[in-house]
Amino acid sequence: MSTSIHSDTKNTVRVGARRFEQSPYFDFYANSETVLGVVAGRYYTVFNGEDPLETYWTLRRKVVLYDVPEKPWQIEGPDAIPFLERVFARHIGNLPEGRGLYAIACAPNGGTFMDGILFNLGEGRYWYVQPDGALEPWLVALSDGFDVRVSDPRSRVLQLQGPSSMKVMADLTDGAINEMMKYFHAGFYDIGGQRLYISRTGWTGELGYEIYSEGATTDHARLWADLMSAGGPHGMVYGSMASMEIRRIEAGILDNLTDFDLTTNPFEAGLGAFIDIDKEGYVGRSALLEADQRPLVLGITCADAIPEYLGTVLDDDIAVGNVTASAWSPTLGFGIAYVRFATASDWIDRTLTVTTEAGGRASCKVVALPFFDREKRIPRGIPDLAV
Repeated sequence: MSTSIHSDTKNTVRVGARRFEQSPYFDFYANSETVLGVVAGRYYTVFNGEDPLETYWTLRRKVVLYDVPEKPWQIEGPDAIPFLERVFARHIGNLPEGRGLYAIACAPNGGTFMDGILFNLGEGRYWYVQPDGALEPWLVALSDGFDVRVSDPRSRVLQLQGPSSMKVMADLTDGAINEMMKYFHAGFYDIGGQRLYISRTGWTGELGYEIYSEGATTDHARLWADLMSAGGPHGMVYGSMASMEIRRIEAGILDNLTDFDLTTNPFEAGLGAFIDIDKEGYVGRSALLEADQRPLVLGITCADAIPEYLGTVLDDDIAVGNVTASAWSPTLGFGIAYVRFATASDWIDRTLTVTTEAGGRASCKVVALPFFDREKRIPRGIPDLAV
């Protein structure tokens, strides 16, 4: 079964561009078939006219470049650490310079407000890289009483993902980036005479890197040309969200406001491992101490069908949950999806029914996430699961 192109590529409207931020890289890949979406006030490429399945296999076997809408916010000042300890449900004070940390911000009721990666850039400067959602007013409101400054570094993010990404980064940095740079490590590196922040992270479950520009000081055209020059010999192509979406679902990577939101606490979202419940003083802790820690967000597999996006999961014709994301997994050879169940129960290994993209119903099995590589051996560079 071939992978279908997400309905977002067809269900479109014309939107004025003035209120949203266009990527400085847009003109280098846009064509007549390009479809854009908006995340965090930034346009991103939902579809770019490519074959998503072909790009998926390039991602799994070689390397793909993605222009993503993730938005870094800078937090700095004498009270940066105590402020971040207040905002996030993880220990922040022990985060070394040059390291990233997946961190969740909760609402007072314990709901999951935001997830993202926090980087310690050194000299009291931190970047928190957010997905969708209104993070800036939240940070500003919580900064009352703290000597901190929240600002927008105007950084745009490129993701270089796939098993050959390390070779491309080594070529780009004259060998400065190599196997010694571990998962979730980061730092400033020179690419073609430009100083850029680079992390070994990504949103695909593959070995990969993220390259952060720094406002007007970055020559984005030159950076793009350098990337194309270094990536070409390794088979690199540009990809849209159409291929990244398939791979992130396989990898069990959740999307804020899509797979969870303020009505879902981190335990319900299956993110309890990233909550330092012993830490005191962060927003939402009191509610989390009393929360049911059983997950509501789980996976389903379907042997012969793609579960319907926003479709219904049924148990003996009784609706018990809704699909938040779905795809045909080329690697596994069957349909997969995330489901947010209405109530906690012993869902794992249960056989249920789900509505399908084809308009019918299909049998499905409930499984834990991710669908494969639970130890994250692929992004860590352990090659036994490489394609």
